[in-house]
Amino acid sequence: MLTHLHERLVLQGDFDACEELIHKAVKDGLFNQYISQQEYKPRWSQIIPKCNKGTSAQEPPREDPNSDNDDNRPGMRGGHQMVIDVQTETVYLFGGWDGTQDLADFWAYSVSENQWTCISRDTEKENGPSARSCHKMCIDSVRRQIYTLGRYLDSSVRNSKSLKSDFYRYDIEQNSWSLLSEDTAADGGPKLVFDHQMCMDSEKHMIYTFGGRILTCNGSMEDTRTTEPQFSGLYAFHCASATWRLLREDSCNAGPEDIQSRIGHCMLFHTRNRCLYVFGGQRSKTYLNDFFSYDVDGDHVEIISDGTKKDSGMVPMTGFTQRATIDPELNEIHVLSGLSKDKDKREENVRNSFWIYDIARNNWSCVYKNDQAVKENPTKALQEEEPCPRFAHQLVYDEMHKVHYLFGGNPGKSCSPKMRLDDFWSLKLCRPSKEYLLRHCKYLIRKYRFEEKAQSEPLSALKYLQNDLSLTVDHTDPDETKEFQLLPTALFKSSSDFIPLGFSDVDQTYAQRTQLFDTLVNFFPDNMTPPKGNLVDLITL
Repeated sequence: MLTHLHERLVLQGDFDACEELIHKAVKDGLFNQYISQQEYKPRWSQIIPKCNKGTSAQEPPREDPNSDNDDNRPGMRGGHQMVIDVQTETVYLFGGWDGTQDLADFWAYSVSENQWTCISRDTEKENGPSARSCHKMCIDSVRRQIYTLGRYLDSSVRNSKSLKSDFYRYDIEQNSWSLLSEDTAADGGPKLVFDHQMCMDSEKHMIYTFGGRILTCNGSMEDTRTTEPQFSGLYAFHCASATWRLLREDSCNAGPEDIQSRIGHCMLFHTRNRCLYVFGGQRSKTYLNDFFSYDVDGDHVEIISDGTKKDSGMVPMTGFTQRATIDPELNEIHVLSGLSKDKDKREENVRNSFWIYDIARNNWSCVYKNDQAVKENPTKALQEEEPCPRFAHQLVYDEMHKVHYLFGGNPGKSCSPKMRLDDFWSLKLCRPSKEYLLRHCKYLIRKYRFEEKAQSEPLSALKYLQNDLSLTVDHTDPDETKEFQLLPTALFKSSSDFIPLGFSDVDQTYAQRTQLFDTLVNFFPDNMTPPKGNLVDLITL
């Protein structure tokens, strides 16, 4: 195709045919590699849901956890859980801690209707889970079922009965809860844990859960034997048979198949390569920065990074309550960091940063940062553009429509320790689209065509500028608009102004068309373009 493009553009000056070739290249996906190599630009948008009863949703976060304006949307909270049904574009939210108590309310947000619906004010009254926080949920979008496991209990209320690990399933179609197990430990599964991770494999109808701190009775024999906390291993639950299997015990060893359990980590399931990916977390007082995958079919662990590499500056900062999502189609992992390593100075270290991990290239890149310095000097405009830094928030990702949704969390304000947030945001990671590149290429072609016309047919060139070239200009882009406004100056140059000393008009035309061709070539795949640099450098002497 590039040979034809060179012939039509450089040799023949057939600009219409050139545009047709570019259009075909975009349609055939030849610009996809270029798009995939461009940096993302994050675009946050605060979601203001519709209100059912006429109350205003456009109010600042409330410091009163007992505020009664929760009829139309979930109230302030952290440590809650969210999942998203990508087929129906519905976000489900359950539980959390409002700064004073655990919650048992259950909500659904419809993206198409931009509205929250309260499914239940108290799920325990409807044969569902009791109020809780630091639990985990996962969704089977194929069967339209939601599972929830684990919770945190203060040491003052722990006893042998309360430490049973219940396990629930919610059927979206039937709008009903089912108790799958009163105590998963008694059924061969994990003990009662909090801050663990859970992933769904809809294809094999399996759930994987890893890590989390095991809750023990206050003053029990287990506590007197050791001061070290206990952590849960890697388990698999087969939904159809309701059976648990221990895949990996918690290990402090460094063997190739051993894994260290932890809390506050990220775990994601890649539906295409069928691997779990685990990143970061905390174990006792140690913050972990390792990164490994687990092949669920081959029962194999692969260490991607042991967390000790010198290039640690190019990976997400070690932290707590990081939130991660995965896009199997793009083969990417997304990580939103919350609380940084120095937990003793929490307020000074609350920050958000967004990272992308390219699985194929084994490469991290940071696309977004927002730290405490911004929050200490807020402006109205800035707060409308992006969420303030926080932790204990929740993030879900719609991989079909490429949108993240963030809700709530703890802003880390030492002056208001009970304050939690109830703001709701969407995040789109934007790269140049095919439509943008097609328009931009047409603009470059027509811009050169105008400049060539201006040398010999100024009146025709002016008409072309107004009617044809103007159509390809992004008039919302200040730089492009300014460049377009300066183009008419070419009409007032003599033909000699265009031709450098020692060049003929034919030489100049050929050189300028070649320059345009070289610019267009940059959008094509590397295997179609000529080698970069001097060909002489490729010769072995």
